Amino acid sequence: MKSNILIVLALLCVFPTIGFAQTITIFGKVTSEEDGNGIPGVLINVQEAGNATTTNNIGEYRIALKREALITFSSMGYVSQEILVTKSTELNIGLVPNLNSLDEVVVVGYGSINKSSLTANISKVDGQDIANIPVPNFQETLQGRLAGVFVADASGKLGDGVKVRIRGTSSISAGNDPLYIIDGIPVTSSGSIDNSNPMAMLNMRDIATINVLKDAAAASIYGARGSNGVVVITTNKGFSGKTKFNVGIQRGYSSPTRKKSFLNASQYVELFREAGYNNDLAASIDPINNPDEYPNSQLEYVENFLDQYAGHTDWRTGSVNTNWQDQAFNTDAGVTNVNFSASGGDDKTKFYFSSAYDKQEGILIRNSLERISGRLNLEHQLSENFSLGANFSLSSTSTNTLPGDNLFNSPMQLVALAPISPLRDLDGNLYDRPTTIYYNNLIDSENSSWTTSSLRNLNNVFGEVKINKELSFRSEFGLDNITQNDDRYFGSLTATGQSSNGYGSSRWLRVTNYTTNNFFTYRPAIQEDHDLKATFGMSYQNTETRFTSVDGREFPLDDLQTIKSAAEIVDGSSTLTSSSFLSYFARINYSLQEKYLLAFSSRYDGSSRFGNSKKYGFFPAGSLGWIISEESFLKDHAYLSFFKIRTSYGLTGNALIGDFDHLGLYEPLSYNLSPGLSPSQIANPNLTWETTKQFDIGLEFGLFEDRISGEIDFYNKTTKDLLLLVPVPATTGFVSQRQNIGEMQNYGFEILLNSINYANKNLIWRTSFNFSRNINRVRSLSKDQTSIPPPYSSYLNGIFIDQPMAVFYGPKYAGVDPANGDALYYANEELTETTNDYNSAAKLFLGSPNPDFITGLTNELSYKNFDLLFLLQGVYGNKIYQAAGGYYSNNAYWFDNNTVDQMERWQNPGDITDVPQARLGQCNGCSASSRYISDGSYLRLKTISLAYSFPEKWNDKLKIQDAKIYIIAQNLLTFTKYNGWDPEVGTEALSNNFANANLFQGVDLYTAPQAKTFSIGLDLGF
Repeated sequence: MKSNILIVLALLCVFPTIGFAQTITIFGKVTSEEDGNGIPGVLINVQEAGNATTTNNIGEYRIALKREALITFSSMGYVSQEILVTKSTELNIGLVPNLNSLDEVVVVGYGSINKSSLTANISKVDGQDIANIPVPNFQETLQGRLAGVFVADASGKLGDGVKVRIRGTSSISAGNDPLYIIDGIPVTSSGSIDNSNPMAMLNMRDIATINVLKDAAAASIYGARGSNGVVVITTNKGFSGKTKFNVGIQRGYSSPTRKKSFLNASQYVELFREAGYNNDLAASIDPINNPDEYPNSQLEYVENFLDQYAGHTDWRTGSVNTNWQDQAFNTDAGVTNVNFSASGGDDKTKFYFSSAYDKQEGILIRNSLERISGRLNLEHQLSENFSLGANFSLSSTSTNTLPGDNLFNSPMQLVALAPISPLRDLDGNLYDRPTTIYYNNLIDSENSSWTTSSLRNLNNVFGEVKINKELSFRSEFGLDNITQNDDRYFGSLTATGQSSNGYGSSRWLRVTNYTTNNFFTYRPAIQEDHDLKATFGMSYQNTETRFTSVDGREFPLDDLQTIKSAAEIVDGSSTLTSSSFLSYFARINYSLQEKYLLAFSSRYDGSSRFGNSKKYGFFPAGSLGWIISEESFLKDHAYLSFFKIRTSYGLTGNALIGDFDHLGLYEPLSYNLSPGLSPSQIANPNLTWETTKQFDIGLEFGLFEDRISGEIDFYNKTTKDLLLLVPVPATTGFVSQRQNIGEMQNYGFEILLNSINYANKNLIWRTSFNFSRNINRVRSLSKDQTSIPPPYSSYLNGIFIDQPMAVFYGPKYAGVDPANGDALYYANEELTETTNDYNSAAKLFLGSPNPDFITGLTNELSYKNFDLLFLLQGVYGNKIYQAAGGYYSNNAYWFDNNTVDQMERWQNPGDITDVPQARLGQCNGCSASSRYISDGSYLRLKTISLAYSFPEKWNDKLKIQDAKIYIIAQNLLTFTKYNGWDPEVGTEALSNNFANANLFQGVDLYTAPQAKTFSIGLDLGF
């Protein structure tokens, strides 16, 4: 009885307390400390009370709670905050972005997955991180940002191709470019006119994310297309909420990253007179000390040439000192961009619309790129179980194109002209030969045009139906259509058109690529500890390429430049080619207790590019993951927030060859005006897939609530049955045949480290570092074949077993004989003997164009309304062969202007130098050798930007949602020992097919340097 009374008294005491407990209301806005924008969907949880709410689409919230309640603000991608609330108040919260979040969504092909559950190796770049970088295509923005992804621009010319290699080079004669997927649809990424870059037609500001699939577990869902990696691009989508408009404008100035130093007029005269005089002395003639020997001497020969090159001036007075290098560069180079977008919608319909105008004036004369683009992305929820959508994009690109670096018709080769040659004659006309050594390419600037116009439609439609709670079906259809017109006209004053009163050509290309994907996604409701997701379906792709060209000459006027005006049609052709892929694929992802992970994927691919009995290939992959940090012995560890180990093994393939390489082909010919056919290719009905087996083991970790996180991966890729162009006996009537033979290996490791170094309300400092080491080796070739030596005597790239692809091979330069100034080469592999006979020199391995490792370091600092970012990109251990060195650094072999370092030539017995004696017309050390191979390592301040976001009170006064002004610099500083223009080089003049593009790596043939660009921009949102 006594106890019951006590209970009643206790209750009487408690109820009044409850009755008088007051509830309070807090409200406010949750914003990102990075840009000040409101964050929708933030979870606001009242601890112990069990009630919660979320922010609306602009980050606002309101919630009732008890006095002195502890509440948590959390959102994916941000560091959570806990706040103790003691009274009703307006509480505005700024969340610190957590770039190291392991819960971000990653696109894996035909679906997506949380990164923490991923058992494959995938790297990701957010579109907002690259949107304002002033480059013509998104591929360049990937440099230094992703582990295991090597990116190099072919040259500083606008519209050129970009080399992208994911975990090394896998093929010798087939393509090594990755497969590009945009919104689920494979797109055309090569094969355009003159190797122009189709990816330059994509507006970077439309990109939401870029996911790079690197290992077999990630790429095998694309089967026979995944050996070179897969780049999956997702474009921006709409959202449910008030329509938001964004306007941006950017203006910048560009200049070359570096110039070379060439001889001025007095140095030029000194060196070449000396070169002629040295020849005279070698012939026991001394025209300087014995004037009677001057006639018919080499010195007289040189001075007669100097008289011609000086034109109406006198080279002896030094009155003319033309810097021809400066003439090649455009002083008005720069960037202009204007873009607009609108996005929004409601619960049923969401949209994203954008339009942009880009104009870039290249650093080389006559080189510019102009692009107008538009996009409309729509998604509509027709009913609870059925949704549909469409992505439409259209871009028009016009490029003032430059020819390849060859035959002195490119502006860069103006450097060969003599500084004593004036630009113009007394009548104001540009000088040409014989006043200039070679053709004066400036004449093309005033008397020719070369424009490539491209129109690209990239569209896809899709529909998805939920058959039940566990099963859904999605169907996609995509169309990628590229139409290019390449129109060239060389006037009657140009070298090309001079003999024919004008020469014109017109080329037309259309690439139509359509794809359909149809797949089911099954996610059954099973026991709580189990999670299963399966995807299975089919894909079909067809690509058709039509090409037409016609050339004409004899034009009545240079103002009439279309082929219709040509009096004579001298050439014409047209081609039609097509290929198709039919594929079936499946993937299963399973997790047990959210810590034991299993994934399996496979693809059964068929291609029209292979023999009838070899068209299909099977490409499976499996992977395992273990989230060790979820185990009881680590789960409550104070410092370790995440730790996962994963491994994978699988097969991928490569089909980047010609459409009809398996067939015996004939080509038409004409004999005495009668038509006929001639065999052009030997058949191989057994031709099939090139297959890559890849093993990967990696670990992912997070420390201190993911303030420090990272990934470490080791991999081994072996490519067998290479699609190799194999030499065949001449008795067959053919040179080579495509066969499945040979093996190549790539192996190495990747390190990625992310950290939030410091974070409070005012200052956030984040760092991301990546390091990649790839070792490439050719393991076997065709039977009894140990090497494919350099095909041209003037180049050094070759293919050898157990050596890197495209290794440099040839004579090793040994310097200069101090006694007589002869160029010396090593005569044996031990480097103990030398010879002055180039043909007697030993052939040795001289280095690899493939880097030993690549690296990138990004730092981001946000202080109040200021944001500073800088990205350092490094490439180390590769060699570069200056193929033009034999022309511009040849100690006065001929009259091409030489680099200043040639003034350090040998002159007297006992001189110690690396530059041989100057001898006109005698190749004293100018042949291809290690003399012209340099270290291509470099460290570059790739991107640096400073942005200021307007305070909210300014935005309110301006009646806008947000605003940002920024300055950005690209390629600001380059640290390198390379003595060429720029260490980022390609060989476009020789890369007219996959085999040549793979072979001629690291070759600098008058390659234009990269552009250094400073820009200022303004972004407005309202």
